[in-house]
Amino acid sequence: MKKLLSLVLALALALSLAGTAMAADDYAEGTVLRMAVGYNNAKTGITFDAEVAGEGVTLADGVTYTAGSLKPTWVELEKILGVKFENKYQGNSAANEFAYWKDQLEQVDMVAGTATTLSENGNEGALINLAEHFDKLPNFKAYLDANPIVRLSITGNTDTGAIYISPYFDGVNDIERMPLARVDWIVKLLDGEGEFTADACNNTAAPVYEPYIVFGIPVDVEVVKKDNSGTETITYDQGAAGGNIIAQMNAKGSMTGVEAVNMLRNYIDKAYNGYYGTTRSDLFAGQNAAWNVDEMAALLRCIVANPQTLNGTDKVEGMFSREDNNNQRKVDLMRFAGVLFGVRGLESRQDYLYVNYDGKLYDARQDGEAYVAMGKMNEMAQEGLIAASYLNGEELNSTKYLENDAGFLSYDYNQTQTAMNETKLQNEDGEKYMAIMIPMANWITGEDVHEPEYMRFTESWRSVKPDSWAISAKGVAGDENKLNAALALIDYAYSPKGQILMSYGPDAFIKTNDDGSYVTFNFNGKEMPVIADATYEELWKLKGGSYTDYARQYLGSTLSFVKSQAFEYQCTHKIGREGAGYISNAIGWGTIKHPELSLEVENPWYISVPTVLPSTVEESNELATYSDLNSSFSTAKGGENLFVNYIVNGLGGDMPATKAEGIELDMSGDLYLEVKNDQWTRIQEFYNATK
Repeated sequence: MKKLLSLVLALALALSLAGTAMAADDYAEGTVLRMAVGYNNAKTGITFDAEVAGEGVTLADGVTYTAGSLKPTWVELEKILGVKFENKYQGNSAANEFAYWKDQLEQVDMVAGTATTLSENGNEGALINLAEHFDKLPNFKAYLDANPIVRLSITGNTDTGAIYISPYFDGVNDIERMPLARVDWIVKLLDGEGEFTADACNNTAAPVYEPYIVFGIPVDVEVVKKDNSGTETITYDQGAAGGNIIAQMNAKGSMTGVEAVNMLRNYIDKAYNGYYGTTRSDLFAGQNAAWNVDEMAALLRCIVANPQTLNGTDKVEGMFSREDNNNQRKVDLMRFAGVLFGVRGLESRQDYLYVNYDGKLYDARQDGEAYVAMGKMNEMAQEGLIAASYLNGEELNSTKYLENDAGFLSYDYNQTQTAMNETKLQNEDGEKYMAIMIPMANWITGEDVHEPEYMRFTESWRSVKPDSWAISAKGVAGDENKLNAALALIDYAYSPKGQILMSYGPDAFIKTNDDGSYVTFNFNGKEMPVIADATYEELWKLKGGSYTDYARQYLGSTLSFVKSQAFEYQCTHKIGREGAGYISNAIGWGTIKHPELSLEVENPWYISVPTVLPSTVEESNELATYSDLNSSFSTAKGGENLFVNYIVNGLGGDMPATKAEGIELDMSGDLYLEVKNDQWTRIQEFYNATK
């Protein structure tokens, strides 16, 4: 019976994947497409570069590839579409790649760029309006029809409904970043009968961090049951535990690490009325976790004061980022602050914008609550709960933190980081670096700032990525073959079969049954292909378990269009799957809330901001004059971010004392927000007129 069911599912999948390429008579066989496209560097283009290929690399398909060879995905696309690809990619980031070609677009047929830049240049006539060719883009149009918020995110002109970009989705409608922690350390400190004891420990630092989550009465918290059979409501009663845990610790002052652990153990037992029993680690790391930022701060105090128990030395760090001398990674702790302290806009799909309860756009850079959160993070930093290397910019990274048992907590991508359970941890004594539950926090979802909702919410939600590809109007001018071939490429990439190819690579890298059909598994309620054993082995051999590096550098997939998370999920280390599974279950049961990719929600606060808003030439020119606003809050590798600076150095000056206070930025922030709200109003009017 199981075998029959497997065959039925495989047949159903095969039928669903029967997307077809554009009719061959729409363009001549062998039409050449000049492709100025890639992901972010020379290694991640459509052809192999010398560093990746070396003297030749033989992949799981049995083919040997050399520098300059098309990658397997693009070899397969040439066969399917009957075209020839000429690589023109300069190996830049999307923004710099388009800047390189902007004045010579007649030399390329397809070009990469940021969605904003492509839409702006499309409005000036530099790029093809895809909406004018929907008759030749049936798969692409069907995808947009099924995902209306996506269409809003890529509409470049609300007067004409023009679309100039084929967007990139690194997964869609799913969580992106999550807290990652050494769970085995939590178990060592918190679990078990009786009191915690240790032969040696350090003292906690003089307290700097002050209480943030203070409840005078018991509150109800909904959690997923430990066995994932449903949800249940537990009572969180600070009063029963003698008050907020940070207030209790601060009243005692500096204490031994052993005393701190036992104080936290006692608090958990009483505040949650014995719910967690002797597995108190579940408060933080279990399927039924219910922790908040003050409880995490208390745990961090315990962690840094007990290195002798945790790593056998006299030093361990609390929070850290992937690369402590790289602004692109340091901003992850700024993003984490949003989750910890209930601040919208710090993980926005566009700048720092979010939709508030009144339906208008707001900017976290101009909100008092964002600065209060950075001040609280600085309190942790002053107390030594954030890695010293993060504060001084020392060249340390997550690899070193893990292989040296030197760091506890981060906020990052699950698949790439938990792969280090295999490559960097010693795998002794049950070592586990894995995702832990999204924290409970006070979120202001309505007009009354004094009545926040105590809930789990993540703004790290997948939608349209900021980088996209477009068709050069000058490149295909007067050449219907080129135009139709470029349209065929885009449309095939959005077909069911094309989405598999652009995620998994060719069928040679996928596990198949004897009849050639895919072996499948259920992923988020849909049957998806299983990768071949040789692919899995090759991924670990070549890229140490990093799916995205392997796919982009060797297969040539996940460079753009739609990336399914199904491949990445299969490549996630078993410990990584455990923690991410808890979060996925919580999302499925509704105990983690998130932005919605829709305008039709009861409270506009839950609307996901479109990745791009349509901009007139005048608006683009005006926004360009507010460059200080973006450069001062940059998320780029070599940039500067004031929020990060505030975490490191403190607020100083005239910063807000409460979340309710606004901020007057001397960077034309009010004018910037006025333009963005005009754009937001137009896109909503466009949606209402066309739905």
